[in-house]
Amino acid sequence: MNQAAMEELKKQVRGEILQPSNAGYNEARSIYNAMIDRRPAAIVLCSGTADAAACVRFAREHDLPLSIRGGGHNVAGNAVCDGGVMLHMGKLKGVRVDVKNRTAAAQPGVTLGDYDQATTPHDLVTPTGVVSRTGIAGLTLGGGLGWLMGKHGLACDNLMGAEVVTAEGKTVQASETENADLLWGLRGGGGNFGIVTEFRYRLHPLEPTIGGLLIYPLEKSKEVLRFYREITHQCPDELAVAAALLNSPDGIPVSAFVVCYNGDPKQGEKMLAPIRAFGPPVADAVGPVPFIQHQSMFDASYPPGQLHYWKAGFMNSLPEEVMDVAIEHFAHRPSPLTTLFFEHMHGAASRVPADATAFAHRFDHYNLSAFGVWEDAKDNAVNRKWVQDFWQAVRTYLSGRAYVNYLGQEGADRVREAYGPNYERLAALKKKYDPTNFFRLNQNIPPAN
Repeated sequence: MNQAAMEELKKQVRGEILQPSNAGYNEARSIYNAMIDRRPAAIVLCSGTADAAACVRFAREHDLPLSIRGGGHNVAGNAVCDGGVMLHMGKLKGVRVDVKNRTAAAQPGVTLGDYDQATTPHDLVTPTGVVSRTGIAGLTLGGGLGWLMGKHGLACDNLMGAEVVTAEGKTVQASETENADLLWGLRGGGGNFGIVTEFRYRLHPLEPTIGGLLIYPLEKSKEVLRFYREITHQCPDELAVAAALLNSPDGIPVSAFVVCYNGDPKQGEKMLAPIRAFGPPVADAVGPVPFIQHQSMFDASYPPGQLHYWKAGFMNSLPEEVMDVAIEHFAHRPSPLTTLFFEHMHGAASRVPADATAFAHRFDHYNLSAFGVWEDAKDNAVNRKWVQDFWQAVRTYLSGRAYVNYLGQEGADRVREAYGPNYERLAALKKKYDPTNFFRLNQNIPPAN
């Protein structure tokens, strides 16, 4: 971008613009995954919807890539472009709570932690994700698996409306009564259809939470995973249970359950009793906990600045062969920070019709993730290879579907897996709202022919 163009951009936006020579540039281009090292020509610290619209018009006119950063937590790194304009939403952290109508409006720089801090004092909550540093924007647009999905559905199921800047640089509203097709696409279709500058959510009463970790010796991993399969076959809506192979807080490789019950405490203790009795665990850290604290329980284990390479996919069931592959490969992981994580999708999230939202994977099933995490760039090759080898060993047992928020830069076939049976409808919607594929720095859906 030449200096004349830069001066033009400065006249069109109110927010500060950072160039490579400016203080704060490197911090602004850094995201959660330290594997991403790209250098935008300009970073616009967005001051509001008008700046977003101006950046779209400017990037179109000058044929520049435009990347959009919300929370900066997504592993793929699409929030940062090389040589183009990066629209940084991090300063837009407003949340308005309407207690009477049980709704909330949130700006795109809000994290899950920010959102919960605004809603939980009113004993209200929206189901979001599992790590409080995650941005609410990317999480919602990709679907939003989380601790409360069994009881209240996915984050995208609770998206009631949105303000959107289109590929033409126009600002429109999306709701059930206005541009309803656009709202459908925003509920799981990723960042393909525009820049969301306000999210409007449904709120639910926040009931007491019982949550935490149950830790078992690594040598009991097969028994743990078998029991996990058993308990998830009859899991009530109020209870979410994940299983993991990971390092304990004191650095020892272990197997574990992560539980989150939201509802009547007496009923919760009754439901959790068989899980707590299994083993018994070497550590039981499950108990009554403020939901906002449970939501941040993994934050300290995975701080920003680490290197990440992930592979993940859905499974219709949890066969013995997958357990064996997971246990075998985990024993040889090159980084102690790497985790194998099993999530169970059930309850309200699984009962939505597949075509009701862009997120199509609506049945009782599992997600298996290999979260490769390490701290030194000299170890990039060995850690990437471990994740890839694990993926090749386990992929035959997967369903050919994927959660878009866990995808890295994996190509068109994996994108199709993420959008599943709704892909063609999404491509048609893309043609309507973004026929030139201007918004392409995402898990991209090209416009239909």
